[in-house]
Parts: sequence; C-alpha cells; structure tokens
Amino acid sequence: MKLFVSPLLALSCLIGNAVAAWPNGPFKTEGRWIVNANGDKISLAGANWPGHGEVMVPEGLQYQSIKDVLSDIKSIGMNAIRLTFAIELVDQIYANNGKDVDLQTAFEEGLGKENGTIILQKVLKNNPSFTAKTTRLEVYDAIAAECLRQQIYIDLDNHISEAKWCCGGTDGNTWWGDTQFNVDNWVRGVKYMAAHSKKWPAKITQSLRNEPREPTNNNALRDKSYNWSDLYKYMRQGADAVHEGDPNGIIVISGMNYDTYVTPLYSGETLQPGGEVFNRDDFVGYGKDKLVLEIHNYENSGTSCSSLRYNLYNKGFQAMNESDPNVAEVFPVILTEFGQAMNGADYNTANTYVSCLSEYLPEIKASWFIWVIVGRYYTRQGIQEFDDSWGLKKADWSGWKNDDYIAKYLKPQIAGTLKK
Repeated sequence: MKLFVSPLLALSCLIGNAVAAWPNGPFKTEGRWIVNANGDKISLAGANWPGHGEVMVPEGLQYQSIKDVLSDIKSIGMNAIRLTFAIELVDQIYANNGKDVDLQTAFEEGLGKENGTIILQKVLKNNPSFTAKTTRLEVYDAIAAECLRQQIYIDLDNHISEAKWCCGGTDGNTWWGDTQFNVDNWVRGVKYMAAHSKKWPAKITQSLRNEPREPTNNNALRDKSYNWSDLYKYMRQGADAVHEGDPNGIIVISGMNYDTYVTPLYSGETLQPGGEVFNRDDFVGYGKDKLVLEIHNYENSGTSCSSLRYNLYNKGFQAMNESDPNVAEVFPVILTEFGQAMNGADYNTANTYVSCLSEYLPEIKASWFIWVIVGRYYTRQGIQEFDDSWGLKKADWSGWKNDDYIAKYLKPQIAGTLKK
C-alpha cells in the first residue's frame, strides 16, 4: 500500500523535529570550540543577567516578565545569558532543612517589609504564574524554561558568596578563605546548583567563581594563598563538585586579578609557588572535553585598539590558537564580562573600546557576554531602585538605554559572532 503524506504534514514534522532538536546536548569541547551532540560548533553572544543581589532573584521582574526580558535579548540576535547566583542562596536552603526561601520572604528580607511587599506585588503582576509562595529557584527554573522556548543558552555563574554587589578587594568575597568566602560552603553550593540545573536543557556551561582577586584588607590570606597554585587547587575542587552534580555539564574556569588573565592555565608554565602544571588528568573523567576558560576585560578608557587586541589575546584568547607555539593546552575561551557606560562622557570615552570589540570578537569567533542586562536593580550598594549607567536597559526596563550603540556596534558584533 502506498501512503500519501501531505506536504503540510511533512513540513510540520520537519519543523517539529528541528525545534525539538535544540539545544541538542549534551555538550562537550573539541579544541577551541564548544560543540553539541552532532559536533556542530556553538558560539555564544549574550548578556549578563544578575541574580546574585540581596534578594537573590534575577533582576528586573518588577518591570518586565521573564518572557519579555528574554524576548528583548533575542530581538537583537543574542542567543545566551550568563545567569548569576550567590552561594548564600544555597546556604539558606541548607539552613532551612532543605527548603528554598519563598518570594515574599526573599523580597522582605532583601528590601525591608514595606518596600519588599511593594516590589513583590509588581513582580507578581508582571509574572502571573508566580505567587508569594513561589521559591527563588522556581524563578530560576522559569527562566530556564523560557530560555528553552526561545532557544537561549545559559551559563550559570557563581558570582559571589554573600548576596550583594560584586566586586572589590575588601568585600570579604575575594578569595577562598576570605571572611565571607567559606570554601566548604562554596563547594557545596556549586554542586547543589549543578545538580539542580542539570534538568535545564538550555544550560550549556557552569562558571565556578566570578573574578578571583586579591584580598586587599586581608594580608594573612593574601600572603598565604593568593597565588596560581591555590587557584588551581580550588578550581579543581569546585570542578569536581560541579561534575558530580551534573556529569554532562561543561565547566568554566576563571583566572586571577579579577579574572583578567588565565595565561598560566594554558601556557604550560609552572603554577607558583607549588610548581604544578595544568594537567587535564587532574580533572578525572571530564578534563579532556568539559573545560572552558573565561576572562574579563574593562579597558574601556583605552585609545588603542591594537593594545586591546594584544591584551585580550595574550591574557586569554591565545588559548584558542592551536598553531601558537606558546599554547600547551587549547581551550574555548569566553569573554564573560566586558562593558561600559551607555551614555554621557563615559560612553564617549569608550568609543575605541566598543568599536574595537565590535570588530575583534567576531573576527576571532570568541563567545562573550556583555555586562549587563539591567535598568534599575531591586537594590544595589544600599540604594533601592539603583539605576545602572552601564545597564543596557532604560531605568524602567522599557527599552534600550542607547539605541545607537545597539544598532551601530552591538548588533553587528552579535551577527558577526554567530555567523556560521
């Protein structure tokens, strides 16, 4: 018997299969690339979405729905977010007999009862599927579900231990063992979040720690531990924990000095003072194809594109060049933070920076996340409804703060990065 299948039905099946295939994990690394299960190369062009502040809920939901925040990101061509969290979120779950904090508690404790109640009502109005009893991780889950619907990848980033604005040399969160950076809690926290997020199909990577840096007000810790040997030791501990929580996950390793360089991790040089050399065998069962490096760059007042290119290459992107004789280990490298003010004199000063990155990042096919997709924060540095001059969104999240920057620099940067 010969069966007849209508062209419309056949097309709908093809579309259905194509949609179902995304994101086509699990992911792994091959040389300088992240690849999906088919071996297709994946590039990321995205924005940081902070969730590590005092409320421990991703920002902006008092102004927009999750769907609208992500739709705005998608509308300019971006395909990824770096979604941040604080270890304190997990600490509170353990302190609460394994139960997460609900939104009413989170907003009241983060903003005070009066303002917390007001802001929560705005969040619930914009996101009617939530109630006051929705938990913080249920909000993260809803973001992950919407990312899957809109085909947006997630890098889940441990940004800080104590939930607050980051980063500085005196904030107690600088380095493993600092006053608010408990090593055991960190290992427990990244493992917990790895296990929780392994059910998110859109998650492509998990970053171990944002901006390891010198503890400038803790001389004893600095002298004892602020070095490459200890960074390597702790990154291995965190990576093992994340791998245990999510065996299929790709793990992102950061460097020193606010993660501005990772050179010793790929160059084959000895890590001081212990004399170790980076060895993939130290990451048992996943070191060969589950590790990525990240760097940050904020040289936004510079006037030389060639100098910026030189620094980005020699502090990190060099690791993607297998033909460079100074590269012992080839990695994908992601620029997980860069940015500048979106208007005024500070934006004008950053002209060389923004134009250079708009050309250079697509040229070398580097993945990246701009800082930051916000307008006003719930609270930042003690100021509620803080309007971030670096934020891509207007204060009320209603549109882009600088349409000219989006059109002239960011959209071409996105398109060039994602061009096959």
